[in-house]
Amino acid sequence: MQRQGLDGSAVIRFRAAGITLLLAHLLLVGWLTLRPIDVLWVTAANLEPLAGIKADLALGPVEAARRIGEGLLLLSPLGILLPMAGGRLTVSPLASLARTVAAGAMLSLAIELLQTGVPGQVVDVDSLLLNTAGVALAHLAFVPAGRARLRRRRQQLTARSGGARRQHGAMLREEASQGATPTISRVGIAP
Repeated sequence: MQRQGLDGSAVIRFRAAGITLLLAHLLLVGWLTLRPIDVLWVTAANLEPLAGIKADLALGPVEAARRIGEGLLLLSPLGILLPMAGGRLTVSPLASLARTVAAGAMLSLAIELLQTGVPGQVVDVDSLLLNTAGVALAHLAFVPAGRARLRRRRQQLTARSGGARRQHGAMLREEASQGATPTISRVGIAP
């Protein structure tokens, strides 16, 4: 019977799944944001923070929720997929959040910069802010709880099979010991 656990191969499979999903998501984001759009006119680039969000709010609650939600949701899976691809269970929550948000902000900035050369796409600093906020919210909502759950599962598996492992580890330590380290007596140097 195969044991369900977090051994080395399970961690490798978990990371591989994270990397695969991350690449698939980035391909989808690239296709959505970097394809040319045929439009009759193009609005000016928005380089004033929160101006686009204020304009969205002026359109009414339904349209504002749709536009702001799109900005938040576009890169939000990165908040989960980046730590999953990293595969670490024991890491500082604050450091993990900072790393993930910084990576999400850099990817969002790269998308915005690449959009400058795509016909029909407009640079918007508010989408950078919303994308980054979406990454942070997804990370905060799922990653700490998911890591805690995986750590508990690993501890339970270790406790269940801990007796056999401790005995095996003690035997390895005993076999590795070869006695005291030999010492060399000091001999004085002749004048």
